[in-house]
Amino acid sequence: MGTLQELLDLIHLDQDSSNLFVGSNFVTPWGRVFGGQVLAQALHAASRTVPEDRTAHSLHAYFILPGDVNVPIEYQVDRSRDGRSFTTRRVAALQKGEIIFIMACSFQTREKGLEHQLPMPNVPGPENVLSDQEWYASLKDKLPDLYRRYQFPQPIEFRPIERYNPLAPSSQPPFRHIWMRVRDTMPEDPRIHQQVLAYASDYNLLSTAYMPHQLQARIDRVMFASLDHAMWFHEDFRMDDWLLYAVDSPSAGNSRGFTRGNIFTREGKLIASVTQEGLIRLMQPKAD
Repeated sequence: MGTLQELLDLIHLDQDSSNLFVGSNFVTPWGRVFGGQVLAQALHAASRTVPEDRTAHSLHAYFILPGDVNVPIEYQVDRSRDGRSFTTRRVAALQKGEIIFIMACSFQTREKGLEHQLPMPNVPGPENVLSDQEWYASLKDKLPDLYRRYQFPQPIEFRPIERYNPLAPSSQPPFRHIWMRVRDTMPEDPRIHQQVLAYASDYNLLSTAYMPHQLQARIDRVMFASLDHAMWFHEDFRMDDWLLYAVDSPSAGNSRGFTRGNIFTREGKLIASVTQEGLIRLMQPKAD
């Protein structure tokens, strides 16, 4: 999936009835449905049942079962409430009759109100930072398995300022700053920008919780899986402009990592916040 249009086609769902939508899957190198895909598709399904004057302001989701990339996903939308200012929806994602994911999300009309925000971190700009694809390409000969797992066409460009180096692992603080943007021009609809950001927000969270533990296990010997994901949209934004994802991990334990992220425009506006807890499980080495 190397182009923006392929990503938009993936997020866009077929509608079987007023509350039932069906979507296809991106076939990931790791063999399970990518959590960001399900977040984006579920938000898309909910948005299709909401008046056009309302955009999402929050979502709260649980990943219940691993998704099978070979089976289409059905999204059942429950129209929980339609209020004067807020609209609430619940979405269940199913494969083979089993619920693999649930999400509650809320939409709001635009209103004036009190405003404040945290300042944007002072970090280098994206111009002189290697992209993920450039970095993994440099590992192709020395770590071919790692290269095959993480190097694939991606319509969103990620440029992490702090990154782990499997050739020279070290214990680093659980903080990361990642520049990201879509490589092509996005449509104008702000809902589509929200859905693409939901897709992108599932990247780089659990790897931040891994940063202090590089000496314990190489990253391709750790299993990562999202368990829950919450997101708040504060302001309008464009996914084809640079955004800074400032991520930290306050805690890890019991094979779980907890992470938080704030997302800023290049001009310093805080446009979204994210929290996630995920599975971080050491895999047993393969027998010779």
